[in-house]
Amino acid sequence: MTITSDVDRVIADLREQVCELHTHLTRYELVIWTAGNVSARVPGRDLMVIKPSGADYDSLTAADMVVCDLYGNLVDGALNPSSDTAAHAYVYRHMPHVGGVVHTHSTYATAWAARGEPIPCVLTMIADEFGGEVPVGPFALIGDDSIGRGIVETLRHSRSPAVLMRSHGPFTIGRTARDAVKAAVMVEDVARTVHISRQLGSASPLADADVTALFERYQNVYGQVGRSGTPEETR
Repeated sequence: MTITSDVDRVIADLREQVCELHTHLTRYELVIWTAGNVSARVPGRDLMVIKPSGADYDSLTAADMVVCDLYGNLVDGALNPSSDTAAHAYVYRHMPHVGGVVHTHSTYATAWAARGEPIPCVLTMIADEFGGEVPVGPFALIGDDSIGRGIVETLRHSRSPAVLMRSHGPFTIGRTARDAVKAAVMVEDVARTVHISRQLGSASPLADADVTALFERYQNVYGQVGRSGTPEETR
C-alpha cells in the first residue's frame, strides 16, 4: 500500500500524538522498561500508527512510530511494529467506531487479570467510565490476532472501554487514542482502589439503574463543551 500526499500530514500529526501519548503511560506508571503500546487509526484509511517493538520510552520520537495496515503489515517506518500489532489491527477491523487502542501491564489491573476476575462496579467512577464491571477476556498467546479476537468478543456487547485479558493485562479502546489512554489510566486507578477496599471488607455493587444513570451523565453531560461540540473531560 502506498501512502499518498493527501494523508502525509494526517499521519505526521498522528505520529506526534501517539508518541506524546506514550509519555502518559510512564507518567502514570502503567508500564515498565519497553512494555506497553498505544496506537491510533488513520481516519478514512485502512491504516494505523503504532509504537515500534522494544522501543525505549526515554528515546522515543515521532519518527519512530510506524504505520501498518489493518492486517498488521508494515507500510511505513524503519523499525519493526509492536508485538501487539496484530491484536490492535484486529480490533480496528472489527470495531469501526474505535480510533485508538492501548495495552499496558499496569500492576493492579494486571493483578485482576492474573486472577481472571472482573473488577466489580462498586464505585461511581467505575460506573462513569466503564458502565459496569470491567470484564475479563480469554487467555490468548501473543503473536497473531488471537488477543484481538478476545478483545472484540468481550467488548462487543459491553459498555466498558477496558478488558482484562486473562493472565496478560488490560487493553483499552476509545474514540481516539487519547480516550483509550484515559481509560488505561482510570482502569488502573479503580483496580487499585477496589483491591484496597477488599482489605477492609466486602463492597456492594451499585444497582443497575444507578450505573446506567451515572454512565449516561458522565458520557453525555459531564465536562465542558469544546469547539467540536463534544464534552471535554475535566476530571
